[in-house]
Amino acid sequence: MGSRPVKHLLFTMSVPMMASMMVQALYNIVDSVFVARLGENALAAVTLAFPVQAVMIGAGAGVGVGANALLSKSLGERRYKQANQTALHAVFLVLPGAAFFALAGGLFGTRYFAVQTDSTEIIALGKDYLIPLCLCSFALLSQITFERLLSSTGKTLYAMISQMTGAALNMALDPIMIFGLFGFPALGVKGAAIATVAGQCAACVAGLACNLRKNREIRLSPREFGLDLSIIKTIYRVGVSSILMQTTGSLMIYGINRILLSFGPAAIAVFGVFFRLQSFLLMPVFGLNNAMVPIIAFNYGAGNRGRIAETVRLGMLWAGAVMFAGFLLFQVLPDRMLLLFSAGAEMRAIGVPALRIISIGFLFVGFCIVGITVFQALDNGAAGAVVAVSRQLALLLLLYLLSLRRIIDALWWAFPLAEALCLGICAALLKRVYTRKIRAVPDEVS
Repeated sequence: MGSRPVKHLLFTMSVPMMASMMVQALYNIVDSVFVARLGENALAAVTLAFPVQAVMIGAGAGVGVGANALLSKSLGERRYKQANQTALHAVFLVLPGAAFFALAGGLFGTRYFAVQTDSTEIIALGKDYLIPLCLCSFALLSQITFERLLSSTGKTLYAMISQMTGAALNMALDPIMIFGLFGFPALGVKGAAIATVAGQCAACVAGLACNLRKNREIRLSPREFGLDLSIIKTIYRVGVSSILMQTTGSLMIYGINRILLSFGPAAIAVFGVFFRLQSFLLMPVFGLNNAMVPIIAFNYGAGNRGRIAETVRLGMLWAGAVMFAGFLLFQVLPDRMLLLFSAGAEMRAIGVPALRIISIGFLFVGFCIVGITVFQALDNGAAGAVVAVSRQLALLLLLYLLSLRRIIDALWWAFPLAEALCLGICAALLKRVYTRKIRAVPDEVS
């Protein structure tokens, strides 16, 4: 973290994370590809369920990012006991989160869909998909936590192994559980949920095993755990931007779904396709994010401004390149992307211009994600939260205003406009954080 050339270090740490997160996103796409064969209502139901999934992922990622930054900073400062306690507190925080989502899903799962649509089929399909995921959220939250602990100490290869284990099992079980192969009953969307939970459980077990056997910097022994509210406070203070980004993103998706319902199930299905394709494209950038946080936090704790600046510069360059490549793909191949999801004529008519318009915003996204990463690594989660919330609220407001025209093609322009606004806010805050924090760090030779 403190001596290897930054370009090589960032590459070797980020590539495994990029690969594993792309596989993670790929099995969400595979889920949708198989579910789409059950009909547009099934795909719409899974799309309506996604905001709740995003909140669960956000809760786990927020704790993971907060623990990642604090743990890496503690190692840079040679405070090994605090680093170990941070890891133990991250695991401990899985318990209240899992209990909350299990209770909320069991009590309000059906009601969640009923307030969005009058279609009894979509309500039934959505409930079958969402409730198992909520009841078994412990597996997802644990998986995320164990993977972030591995990335905190630079062991991204083992984090990749954990994610790929879960992804491989999920993709293998999807057609078996959904369509009833090899003697199993055909469970439809409920089968997709069961396959997802099974994959998360496998990834959780693999992540725990890798931490116990390979992560020598920390010891996950319950006997060494001592509750420290200051550590919990720091974890949440740093991770609040990730939590708010996912939570407001979920509210945004919920609002978008409510708006699109007035345009018909095909419009919701198009948005579901876009969201999954975008998630796949963003995974390399988020993998880069996961590698940047411990590098920046470690060198901030160790007092090395040069390595921090070089990490940020390379992160901006690489993230921008990935998003530009995604922009080109969405411009050239939107019809073929939609056909992967068994799109009919109406869905393609709506989806082709939608994908082309929305993807213009990709040109701004990379900078904003890296900016939020810098805020998290430097224990300035509030700045990241401002960027995340501003982007989501602006998007929702623009969507609502444009929907009043009742021209669905005009609706999609809200996405690039919101991303451009986010870019301006992020750049201003990043300049302020650089002046106040990074510039104050000694400029040592790396």
